[in-house]
Formats: sequence, C-alpha cells, structure tokens
Amino acid sequence: MTKAELIEEVSRVVEMTRKDSEVIVEAIFDSVVRALRSGDKIEIRGFGSFRTRQRQPRVGRNPKTGARVEVPAKRIPYFKPSKELKDLVNGGASSAPEPAQP
Repeated sequence: MTKAELIEEVSRVVEMTRKDSEVIVEAIFDSVVRALRSGDKIEIRGFGSFRTRQRQPRVGRNPKTGARVEVPAKRIPYFKPSKELKDLVNGGASSAPEPAQP
C-alpha cells in the first residue's frame, strides 16, 4: 500500500474529503518523525513500536572500486511489531473486526 492509497482508505472509512484525510495522515507521519528525531520512542498498542538504534562507525568498501570507506556512526529507525499484529498477519485469532470488502 502506498501513501496515496492509505490516504484514500482513510478518506473512504471516515467519510472525509481526500484533502482532510491527507492532512491527518501527514500529521501522523510528521509526529512519528519528530519523536524519533528527538530520541523518543512511539508505542501504538496492538500495532507496534518505533524507536531508533545506534549503529557504530565501521570501515566499508566502495563496491565499484574496492577502496576502503569510513562509514560514520548513525541512528537508524526501527519498527518492532506487537504480538497482536503478528498474530493478525499470520491468521491467528482476531480481536479486531475484519475490514469491509468493497
């Protein structure tokens, strides 16, 4: 599912205009990015959690030339799905109602 498809789905489910749905989806994504930038973690019960992980500096190789390249330390975003989400994806017992099919 793309971001545009997500916006369309939100628009259809909550019966809002596409523009209003786009504002909501963008606000959610912006909030997640801001929280991760500031080092916070986000937990959405029944869905999962977003956090950052620290990667240590390392020596890499340029695949084209084979030359050694210093790769600096960096933080990377990480998503850990909840047990409920894993169960739903794997067809386990569903506590959430199935979405209506068009």
